[in-house]
Amino acid sequence: MHDVSHLAIAFATVIALTAFPASGETSGASPTGFTVTHRFETAASPRKIFDALREPARWWSSQHTWSGDARNLTLQADAGGCFCERWADNSVKHGEVIFATRDSVLRLRAALGPLQSLAAEGILTFALKDGGARTNVTVTYRVAGSPEAQLAALAEPVDRVIGEQVARLARYVDTGKPE
Repeated sequence: MHDVSHLAIAFATVIALTAFPASGETSGASPTGFTVTHRFETAASPRKIFDALREPARWWSSQHTWSGDARNLTLQADAGGCFCERWADNSVKHGEVIFATRDSVLRLRAALGPLQSLAAEGILTFALKDGGARTNVTVTYRVAGSPEAQLAALAEPVDRVIGEQVARLARYVDTGKPE
């Protein structure tokens, strides 16, 4: 347990010292879990957004990959599909699709980054609501684990990382570029 808590503290420190827009809402932070929610509105259609979700290599930040290169990411947007990263002789399963309704909802079971080594469970949901000329996107990440994981300490850094990915997705669907 000692090594895991050091990993969590190191991750939180690195993320806290990195400048990311903190535009999300964190709720229910406790030693056993938290919820992070980010929203954006775009002129992009639900179809365009759903298609973009299937191509994380185009918008996910390379800083938040194990390989250091987002081009190694894939996501099969069907139940049982893998949100995976593969490079050289290495691989990681970041998450597994547990619900997919084209142009509407994509939900993954995903313990991202150091949450995996803490044996935490995460549910990452992308909900798309067609508003006619605009699409409302809500991204919710619910994380739960044992009290020993001390997840409240990770709520803010995880909020920042998820917020960065959501901002990159929003820019990508609006401009074709995540930067």
